[in-house]
Amino acid sequence: MTSLFALATAVLWGLADFGGGLLTRRLPALTVVVASQVLAVLALGAVVLGTGAWREAGPQLWFAVAAGLVGPVAMLSFYKALALGPMGVVSPLGSLGVVVPVGVGLALGEEPGAGQFAGIAIAVVGIVLAGGPELRGAPVQRRAVVLTLVAAFGFGAVMALISHASSNVTGLFLALFVQRVVNVAAGGAALWVQVRRGSPALPDGTGLRTLWRLLPALAFVGLADVAANGTYSVAAQNGPVTVAAVLSSLYPVVTALAAYAVLRERLRAVQAAGAGLALAGTVLLAAG
Repeated sequence: MTSLFALATAVLWGLADFGGGLLTRRLPALTVVVASQVLAVLALGAVVLGTGAWREAGPQLWFAVAAGLVGPVAMLSFYKALALGPMGVVSPLGSLGVVVPVGVGLALGEEPGAGQFAGIAIAVVGIVLAGGPELRGAPVQRRAVVLTLVAAFGFGAVMALISHASSNVTGLFLALFVQRVVNVAAGGAALWVQVRRGSPALPDGTGLRTLWRLLPALAFVGLADVAANGTYSVAAQNGPVTVAAVLSSLYPVVTALAAYAVLRERLRAVQAAGAGLALAGTVLLAAG
């Protein structure tokens, strides 16, 4: 069960990242983040009301609040690092956030078997290589590396926090709703500051029309991200966090394959090798 939900998380996160990447070609990155999360809040709000999930409110929701605060910081750091580039270095480094939930799992006493340890090591290497790291070319700015590591830690922290934010399904709906409300508040504040500094929230001229036309895609990105957090929480609560975290972090492979299938982007040899290693690590983890 853990493996299936974790792999579902990887698929959902990978598709959400791919969709978000396409949308940032039409809209500012922060606008994509805020708009997609607003749509996710509306959908989750309806679910919370329909299921009576608000009755599950308790101290554990502070984990959801913390995840909601950390998430936008991680995302903005990641986007800034991508702007400084090169992307072929930034993207794989960003996936190293998996060490946070894995470390938490080990600290809480989880003891993966030898085969699972090997699977974790192989899968992590595969995840990094699947991003297509640039081993040659222009030097990487120190600021880009620092921002990427901040983003990676943030992504990993969100995974660790959200897994502790609920203990049942209805509680999970409420936790995800709270997380997204905080996401919107923090992201909206950042967007307001950005606009005040002179950066437009929408493209000039046809901004509102473009936003309206892209609403279905924005909704998909927001809901896929929410669903991924939900399936990860279920995976982490029903099995070893170390296994759930590594399998969920296979999303760069999904993103690369989506780009190949939709945009006809050719996979570099290092990406193909990384995908193969990630698959091999997945088999070892699932078998353990």
